[in-house]
Amino acid sequence: MRSGSSYTEQTNTEETMNPIRILIADDDSGMRLIMRKLVEKAEGYELVGEATDGKQLIEMYDSLRPEVILLDVEMPEMTGVECARAIQDRDPRTIMVFATAHEEYMANAFEVYAFDYLVKPFRVERAMKTLDRIRDRLRTAPEPEPVPAPLLRRGDGPGRMMLRHRDGVSFLDIGSIAMVMRENRSTVLVMEDGARYVVNDALGDFEDRLPGDIFFRTHKSYIVNLNLVDSISPYGRWTYIVKLRGIPDDALITHERFEALQKLFA
Repeated sequence: MRSGSSYTEQTNTEETMNPIRILIADDDSGMRLIMRKLVEKAEGYELVGEATDGKQLIEMYDSLRPEVILLDVEMPEMTGVECARAIQDRDPRTIMVFATAHEEYMANAFEVYAFDYLVKPFRVERAMKTLDRIRDRLRTAPEPEPVPAPLLRRGDGPGRMMLRHRDGVSFLDIGSIAMVMRENRSTVLVMEDGARYVVNDALGDFEDRLPGDIFFRTHKSYIVNLNLVDSISPYGRWTYIVKLRGIPDDALITHERFEALQKLFA
């Protein structure tokens, strides 16, 4: 299971770990039965709930906080893609797998960085491989990609910032901001020493305020301090994990932004 905001956890054996919490959502009772059987067959998973429409899915997510969601695209109340966007604003680390009979929705699934996209009727073996890959991603520390030296040395201080947050006003060294992220529908600044500040500003506001030669927008939910990036490792099909020195929180970077980062350091 995740510890704090970290994506991976290592123990000596799979048996010592808590099962991965998974929630399924589909308005078709027959498909929910198939999903349920898949989860029961897969090793290392615990089915925590079944939703029959998009609104119920969001309610169950808020109360159960699963790590993985297996969901249909076309559902009453809210579509699967709409649900995915709402869930990402709560916790972008949640892994989502779409299962639908409509291939034309695949582009929408890519937009919300779905881990995988299963086209109905899908083969059991195909779905099991997806669940196996998710388990391996969550339970095994991935091999990190090499990260180039930072663009700026730590001595090149970018100055200070006055920050209005929910507990008052603080003056912060900008270079000590490790990352800015969306969490629980709020914007959170995470400092190098682990301190956290919850603010009402949008992530885009900080993208405009922070120096672009130090801070990089890796994902719609994350801005990271390049001077504090320790490693980048594969996560889902279209995303990577960004580990930062000195803090337990990890960030995500999309495949497109990772390519942009590589060009930046080329």
